[in-house]
Amino acid sequence: MHLSQAVVRTEHASRYLQQLCKHWSHKFSVDFDPNKGRVPFSETAEVTFTADDAALTMILSVADPEQQLRMQGVIDDHLKRFAFREELDIVWTD
Repeated sequence: MHLSQAVVRTEHASRYLQQLCKHWSHKFSVDFDPNKGRVPFSETAEVTFTADDAALTMILSVADPEQQLRMQGVIDDHLKRFAFREELDIVWTD
C-alpha cells in the first residue's frame, strides 16, 4: 500500500470533514464524527480525515502510485468545492 498525507490549514476543518464524508456516504460505507472520518472508496483505496482547530489532516492509502495521483486529485477537487470561500493550500507528501 502507498500512503500519502496532506495537512490543510483551516479553521473550518471539522465542517469540511463532515461535508466530504456526507457527500461520499451516498456511494460508500463512510464512518465519521466531527473530528475524524474514513471513506473506503474501494478495496484498494481509502482516505481518513482528522480535524482540529487549525487543520484538516488527510491520509490516503492506495494500492498503486497511478491510483494515488488520481485519488489525490478527486479529494482535492471536492475539498476545494466545499471550501470555495477560502484559498486552501493542499500539498500531499509520501
